[in-house]
Amino acid sequence: MPAYPPQHIQKRVKKLRKEIERYRYSRLVLNKELISPEIEDSLKKELFDLENQYPEFITPDSPTQRVGGKPLKQFRKIRHETPMLSFNDAFSEEDIGAWFERINNYLGRRVKPEFYLELKIDGLAVELVYEDGILVEGSTRGDGTTGEDITQNLKTIEAIPLRLQEIGNRKQELRIPRRLIVRGEIFLMKKEFERINKEQEKKGLKFYANPRNIAAGSVRQLDPAVTASRKLDSLVYGFATDFGQKTHAGEHELLHKLGFKTDNSHHRLAKSLEEVFAYHHYWGEHREKLPYEIDGIVVMVNDNATFRAAGVIGKAPRASLAYKFSPKEAATTLIDIKVQVGRTGVLTPVAVLKSVNVGGVTITHATLHNFDQIRRLGVKIGDTVVVSRAGDVIPQVTRVLTKLRTGKEKSFRVLERCPIDDSKVIKEGAIYRCSNPNCGARLRESLYHFIGRGAFDIEGLGPKVVDKFLDEGLITDAADIFLLKKSDIAVLPQFGEKSAENILREASAKKEIALPRLIYSLGILHIGEETAHLLADRITDGQVVKAPSDLLTTAGKLSLDDLMRIPDIGPKVAESIHNWFREERNVKFLKKLDEVGILVERQAGRPPGQKLKGKTFVLTGSLELITREEAKSKIRELGGSASESVSKKTDYVVVGSEPGSKFEKAKKLGVKTINEKEFMRIIGQ
Repeated sequence: MPAYPPQHIQKRVKKLRKEIERYRYSRLVLNKELISPEIEDSLKKELFDLENQYPEFITPDSPTQRVGGKPLKQFRKIRHETPMLSFNDAFSEEDIGAWFERINNYLGRRVKPEFYLELKIDGLAVELVYEDGILVEGSTRGDGTTGEDITQNLKTIEAIPLRLQEIGNRKQELRIPRRLIVRGEIFLMKKEFERINKEQEKKGLKFYANPRNIAAGSVRQLDPAVTASRKLDSLVYGFATDFGQKTHAGEHELLHKLGFKTDNSHHRLAKSLEEVFAYHHYWGEHREKLPYEIDGIVVMVNDNATFRAAGVIGKAPRASLAYKFSPKEAATTLIDIKVQVGRTGVLTPVAVLKSVNVGGVTITHATLHNFDQIRRLGVKIGDTVVVSRAGDVIPQVTRVLTKLRTGKEKSFRVLERCPIDDSKVIKEGAIYRCSNPNCGARLRESLYHFIGRGAFDIEGLGPKVVDKFLDEGLITDAADIFLLKKSDIAVLPQFGEKSAENILREASAKKEIALPRLIYSLGILHIGEETAHLLADRITDGQVVKAPSDLLTTAGKLSLDDLMRIPDIGPKVAESIHNWFREERNVKFLKKLDEVGILVERQAGRPPGQKLKGKTFVLTGSLELITREEAKSKIRELGGSASESVSKKTDYVVVGSEPGSKFEKAKKLGVKTINEKEFMRIIGQ
């Protein structure tokens, strides 16, 4: 539910009601679909949640308090003996859990978790009236109270029995009430839908959008022969007449015995919410195998006494719910527009969204492609927008619902300066690019460095993954890596939930980092791993660094002279360190690392009396008895320093096989050289 300030709630509710009614009237009365049912469902869900949280805003004319549209004038009106209710919608496990909790709270007791689960046919609801076992009347739902008389059309549907089957045996016979009312769904099989559209194609006519539209239009035909030609089907799901049925599962058994098509083979009795979730997941994965369209499942408390006691909320039974499958598109609020810089310096706008479930994934970001697309859509920050996602396609903003605007929305201006390096932005056709040709590449390389082995060492987050995150606008700097959510990653092609979980788990595990690694990760010019260790030793000599921003008051406060007193740091390196901590964007970045939860591992401190304290070593050539990294680690462990360059301050140069120029420089400067065996004796190996 959008997080609006309280003063805007009522205004949002009114806007939603007005638009939903407009969509519904056009679809149900004018037979003209202005917006997809999925988007309408998401708007209805938002309205329902708002009214549930703020019941003082519920009014009798709210779309949540009604079911259908007005009956068409061409048909005789029929008043239902009991209202034909609809279902409130749920889209997530959290929605289902909250629904069951509301039932418990309303009844003041813990309800037995036994649910009857049905497939939710995407069709048209109808009511059938039988007198003395003979079909005498059939009607649409209409507005829930009054429907349309379509009896003759319904009689053309073979799945609807014109006479009920007798129930019972010689010993016991169930007495069927003289007047029996049942309710069900009219729909079109997928094969019949394809056949009808092929006929349309032959006639040069427009294709029908979906089976439901044909079913709805067919039962409203004034000529029953036209309805008969469409070969409609029907499933019946419940009684409006009470003759002692104890459970909803029992109702289905009775309906089947009476001769109604119920498709009970797909229905299930669930003993827990977990079983509900499993059933929903299964049919979400396998619905394509069904011969008809479904858009979710129906979940209802199986016990009829409890069902009746729970009553009605608005125009929907409290103890049942339509648990919809994840839509391919939905409406949500656009909170902000961020601009990310790609590998080639191209600027791409990315929509930051109020989280919404689309295609089975919670979406928080969506592409806007380019700045021209923002202009074409007319999108503003704060707008209600339509987000779509099909298959593995990246979520994208496809439409703006301008009639839901409140006047508080803000226009977005194309940036004139690059958000990375403040260079001028230039336009090349539909593309906006940073004028600095190295901008995007520099950002990319800094990210590679940050996640590298000597720095945060985040496994599974290699260059290709970083490139993808950059191109899709999920990250604009290294700190954003720790703000990623599973849904951000899972929607990307070739990823999925498992790989997303692995990346996030690894990133979370690396939030606590050793100080030398943190310093090295920052990518300060001329700072290698060894210099990072030397700087860390200098900083922690009497000072404690707990968070990244503490570097601003430790390393950032060192003067050029202070820095040059550190072994292996000369004027250029000192100047690079000094300048880095004084750039505003670097200050902000360190503070952002604090905000995302990065912590510095506790510094153990150097114990007194270490035998290599104050000694500087340089390694050159290949070592056979110990790896280079192990050697450096042992030097530091014993209080010494491992440098990358030879100077007069160097105490030892350890020479392995095939040494490089460092060996020649050591001889030139008169620095002592030792072989690997001598080095091993010094470190006590």
